[in-house]
Amino acid sequence: MTLRRVNLIILVLLAVAFLIIVERNLLNLSDFLHTEHPDAEVILPFESELAPDLRLHLARKGEEIPVLISAAEDRLGAVVAAMNSVYQNSKANVVFTIVTLNDTVNHLKEWLTKTNLKNVKYKIVIFKPELINGKISKDLQTVDATKPLAFARFYLPAYIPEAEKAIYLDDDIIVQGDIQELFETSIKPGHAAAFSDDCDSASARGIIRGAGNQNNYIGFLDFKKEAIKKLGMRANTCSFNPGVIIANLTEWKSQNITQQLEHWMELNTHEELYSKTLADSITTPPLLIVFYKRHSTIDPMWHVRHLGTTGAGNRYSPQFVKAAKLLHWNGHYKPWGRSSSFSDVWDKWFIPDPTGKFHPMRRHAGDS
Repeated sequence: MTLRRVNLIILVLLAVAFLIIVERNLLNLSDFLHTEHPDAEVILPFESELAPDLRLHLARKGEEIPVLISAAEDRLGAVVAAMNSVYQNSKANVVFTIVTLNDTVNHLKEWLTKTNLKNVKYKIVIFKPELINGKISKDLQTVDATKPLAFARFYLPAYIPEAEKAIYLDDDIIVQGDIQELFETSIKPGHAAAFSDDCDSASARGIIRGAGNQNNYIGFLDFKKEAIKKLGMRANTCSFNPGVIIANLTEWKSQNITQQLEHWMELNTHEELYSKTLADSITTPPLLIVFYKRHSTIDPMWHVRHLGTTGAGNRYSPQFVKAAKLLHWNGHYKPWGRSSSFSDVWDKWFIPDPTGKFHPMRRHAGDS
């Protein structure tokens, strides 16, 4: 036998021995991980690309991020799209608290359990309309903005009692960034919440001339009324949009924010400090009063607004909308309606209703 052949046989034997050792080490590593963490779903480094869903599941075991959203029956499609966008764009351990009415619970559960949202963590709580009895003027009872669920944000600590911090989202929202970043918004000492100012550079692009003073306090409150005068607020103070709220619930409770909001709601029923003639929403004015110069601010790119206002959304470039971390279709034109700006962005996150009850109007019209 030649020396060259002997060397070749030795190399082959060494290679086989090396492979056997590597295999045993990997098996031992797997056994060790399963022994140390028998209930864990273990992903070895070379498996990570083969199991993205499992990797995402493991990444959601950290600090819980409470997100509250209300769910009206006629807008369930919006709720589902918003939740889907939050869940898919973040590795955070998000836990949704969905505030709704009794008649909506079964429909909501079916939508969540029979679609891609079946792995989302959530709890459903029932809003009690009697909470706002006597706190809304009779002439405003039929206004859409006064539907009971619009006031769910006033009762954040009651719905998420165990949390120190929480996020509130309107349903006409799509989140394109990692919600962990929004959750980590800095709230100054003594402040119970953070909002997006209506004068910030990002949202100001969507303000339309002639639409009224909807970016300052005089657009929401009647400064001729004595109760408002006594507060000493400046009428031209920049307002804020409560469609996204980062709340310090510890401060919220210690400052009795809910009780303060209810006080101004009740006072309005007698003195008309704000009304539908001033603003479309009667949920915003009490918040403006209670949080006057006592709130922190949210990064403007985390609340790009006015996509649902006539012409306003068209002022945004597609590049700007793509870069925005949170989009809000506040205004009359909703992305599930017959016409709105950038409805194609909303469509990406909408999940069809398994019961067939909800259809985006424009899409349904095209199918019929």
